[in-house]
Amino acid sequence: MAAVLIKIAISLIALLLSAIWLRLLYVLPRFRARPLPRKRGAKSHLLVVLGSGGHTAEMIYIGNLDWSNFTFRTWIVGAGDNFSSLRAQEFESNASKKRSSHASNDPESYRIVQVPRARKIHQPLLTSPISCLQCAWACLQLLLNTPAGVDYPDIILTNGPATATVLIFTSVLLRFFDYRGAHSRGKMRTVYVESWARVKKMSLSGRLLCWVADRVLVQWEQLKGSGGRAEYHGVLCF
Repeated sequence: MAAVLIKIAISLIALLLSAIWLRLLYVLPRFRARPLPRKRGAKSHLLVVLGSGGHTAEMIYIGNLDWSNFTFRTWIVGAGDNFSSLRAQEFESNASKKRSSHASNDPESYRIVQVPRARKIHQPLLTSPISCLQCAWACLQLLLNTPAGVDYPDIILTNGPATATVLIFTSVLLRFFDYRGAHSRGKMRTVYVESWARVKKMSLSGRLLCWVADRVLVQWEQLKGSGGRAEYHGVLCF
């Protein structure tokens, strides 16, 4: 009798793991359905992660976007990174003249949110899992608690580092469970841009996100195809 129960338990565990694996494959980019065309004038939400220092500078340079496509913007910065917060505010102010009426520059059209850093500079690896969990919880809260009338982000744009990686994996978790239609409605598509400083080898963030990001862009031709999915379309941050 005990042997039969063990076999049943093993079969159920194997079935559960298979179901989880198939579901994960379904929400990952290789099998994810192409986005439906957006109706003209429809509301949209862009989330940008600023990783401080050079990462922030590159993301600001990449910001040469058609802002009329995004009616609301969320800027994510690490806790205490006042420099990146200031750069985001300056960017919103300077870009306001280029925006159409679909993307105003009033405070209600964007927000700047600070989250705990996934890993601080020189932080011991032993304590990194704790800080990553704290970061993941904060990211989960900001993805779920959007301002009134604002949906999940349609696009998540980042070039790292660890905080952005945690945010993207958190978005995958919401899509895995299709919470509030996160997956079935095609929300939170992710674009990862590898740092211009990465010339010969992708960063750890880049290698991890090759598995889950919808688009992975590199800025050096020799990195094209890295991770099986990296795309090269020239230098993007200058």
